[in-house]
Amino acid sequence: MNNSKWIFGILILLIWSCQPKDEIIPDPQSEKVRGAIFESMQEWYYWNDELPASINTADYSSNEELLAAILFKPLDRFSYLTTQSAFNDAFVGKNAGHGFGFAFDAAEKLYLTFVFDESPAGKDGWQRGWEITDINGKAISQYKTSSGGYDFKLGTSDPGITNSFTFNLPDGTTSTRTNVKAEYQSNSVLHQEVIELAGKKVGYWVYQSFKATAGQSPTKSLEVDESIKFFEAAGINELIIDLRYNGGGSVAVAEQINNYLIQAVNTNKLMYTNKLNSLKTENQKSVNFKKGGSLNLDKLIFITSRGSASASELVINSLDPYFDITLVGDNTFGKPVGSFPLSSYNSILKDNNVELVPITFATANAEGKAEYFDGFPADFAVGDTPQFNWGDQNDLRLAAALNVVENGYVGGRILNTFYRPKWEMIDQFKGLKQEFPAY
Repeated sequence: MNNSKWIFGILILLIWSCQPKDEIIPDPQSEKVRGAIFESMQEWYYWNDELPASINTADYSSNEELLAAILFKPLDRFSYLTTQSAFNDAFVGKNAGHGFGFAFDAAEKLYLTFVFDESPAGKDGWQRGWEITDINGKAISQYKTSSGGYDFKLGTSDPGITNSFTFNLPDGTTSTRTNVKAEYQSNSVLHQEVIELAGKKVGYWVYQSFKATAGQSPTKSLEVDESIKFFEAAGINELIIDLRYNGGGSVAVAEQINNYLIQAVNTNKLMYTNKLNSLKTENQKSVNFKKGGSLNLDKLIFITSRGSASASELVINSLDPYFDITLVGDNTFGKPVGSFPLSSYNSILKDNNVELVPITFATANAEGKAEYFDGFPADFAVGDTPQFNWGDQNDLRLAAALNVVENGYVGGRILNTFYRPKWEMIDQFKGLKQEFPAY
């Protein structure tokens, strides 16, 4: 009897010991999470001295409502919330959706601006320059809102959502395509070529978002490596970098590109410094150039727009002290500050799959240039012409950049084409999607 009681007791003990002691059931919209958001903002937010001294988490119905209420609104239009998986996927190009962008021309006709190769749209053969006349059977004008913008009602990016598009194609035909959203791997390099001009070999590089290759340590982009090798092998004398639809991305990849572009004579010189809030000064750093590859350029031409933001502007600002830089197109977005995700510093956020990505630092170049919230002004203002495919020299922004290569300036005929669209795609998105805008 005693033995059987002992065995029974051991059995109960084993069963009890196999039960999880502290099973964590995520509740991402709880008051506990909202408290963790506020605490993390007090610790890390760049403008933490502008936060309220305290809050009542019960006053807010969602994490998003809380964050919106406490942001330093004069300057912060960037901080956001997402999930850890969405954040990590975006920065290595794991997307879901149709996989394209679009923009209006001067006549307010809507065109595809870019298409990711492996996306549902890319696999269906869509290309920049196709005019979109109808979406889901309705003319584009029917999607115009009372404010003058557009809401195309394409749904979330979830796989399985279907939309139909009617196109006027460059050959004069019309085509209606039904496209189903799916998961895909997006590419950053949309186009690369070498153009022979006035005895020079001119590299033309269309780069859309600073995305790393998954699994690389240290963080880097293999696409960038391959593109630079392409231009090195061609022996280019000049380089045009097209960032007109580049909303930003990985700072590590921006540094990788800078290190390829910097001249060997300037290796080890200051690329940029970053500044954190007064609680985190020990985390501030200076980043120096480390020359990679064999490119040796003195001038750079960037094609920019209001869609050129964040890491795009970091590249331009960091290189400006060391190059003769010309901007063609439109003024950039204006984001001289950056973020890193905070869930790894707060267990409540981590356990509830909440990723808080507030502004945590500001950057300055080697000359101390840091405050460019209005963006960098274009040296030559030239309107976008999305009706022409990549590399077509009828594209006025490319033509203008080539004018700069050949003559050092842009002729009045091209400058007279400048217009600023009433609606731009970057305005359609907020948070993580604004950094990687695509439908």
